[in-house]
Amino acid sequence: MTMANRLQTYLDSEGVRYEIVAHPRTASSSRTAEAAHVPGGRVAKSVVIHHELGYVLAVVPSTHRVELSTLQAVLDKRLGLASEGEISRLFDDCDVGAVPAVGAAYGVPVILDDSLGGATDLYFEGGDHKSLIHVSGDDFRILTRDAQRARFSHPA
Repeated sequence: MTMANRLQTYLDSEGVRYEIVAHPRTASSSRTAEAAHVPGGRVAKSVVIHHELGYVLAVVPSTHRVELSTLQAVLDKRLGLASEGEISRLFDDCDVGAVPAVGAAYGVPVILDDSLGGATDLYFEGGDHKSLIHVSGDDFRILTRDAQRARFSHPA
């Protein structure tokens, strides 16, 4: 069980209690939820978006898809999905596709889908394809306290 160093440092500095949940290697957030025996709606999936001024981390349940046109209207910017190269530079201690939902640990602003707002607990990628980080809903709200909130996803 591992966690990205920058993420662990940030969680520890915030005084957040967390549990690392190991699971077999997976290639998607929905498969990760399945492998970890966690409801998909409680796994926060991160999608790295680029725009003309930089990047934003769109966080939605693993059971949802980002509505890019809605997100573009909310942010009032032209958006696109970040490339693997961009993701690797931003999240340099994480495997590509295993981006934690805590953008503050990496200096990346977060926009959080409203559907995650009332969760009692959440799971998110730990930086590799073999571990999830489990936190209480209250601690997740602490970790995303600076996030913009909006509705910009729909069930997949």
